[in-house]
Amino acid sequence: MRQYDTVDAEAVYAVVERNRAYLRQWLPWVDQTRSPADVRQFIRAALSQHDAGLGPNCGIWREGVPLGSIGCHTIDWPNRKCSLGYWVDASLQGTGIVTRCCTAMLNYLFEELELHRVVIQCGTGNLKSCAIPRRLGFTREGVAREAEWTGGRWVDLVVWGMLRQEWAARGR
Repeated sequence: MRQYDTVDAEAVYAVVERNRAYLRQWLPWVDQTRSPADVRQFIRAALSQHDAGLGPNCGIWREGVPLGSIGCHTIDWPNRKCSLGYWVDASLQGTGIVTRCCTAMLNYLFEELELHRVVIQCGTGNLKSCAIPRRLGFTREGVAREAEWTGGRWVDLVVWGMLRQEWAARGR
């Protein structure tokens, strides 16, 4: 994992393009990502967010090749919480790479930034994505009905939550 740089835009766009049909089922930003320039704009916003102390957004890389992404939606500092999002090339699902990256990110968010709460939201039908917070010991807090418009339909989102003391008790 490493923070994005604007020079990564073409390579990241290529991964999105290769996985477009799969990703658009679950991620609303995919249909608005039509070129490397759109990715470059996201990267600039992610860098600004990071520089402002509002949370990292990182690429998932192997041997210099982008495989996906993991990052925070803007940290709510008064309440010391954020939500975490991720995606990975479909060919790498089930390999544990996202779970390992989430573990590293959660260690950073809870131990370094001392956040109190992290949430992950996944489409109810996205079983592979929902397996990650379950595997990491998150609590399934409920379902936000028709919470996101993506892929031309409303998607219900499972809300998973983790508190800092719960993460610490797991010995991560």
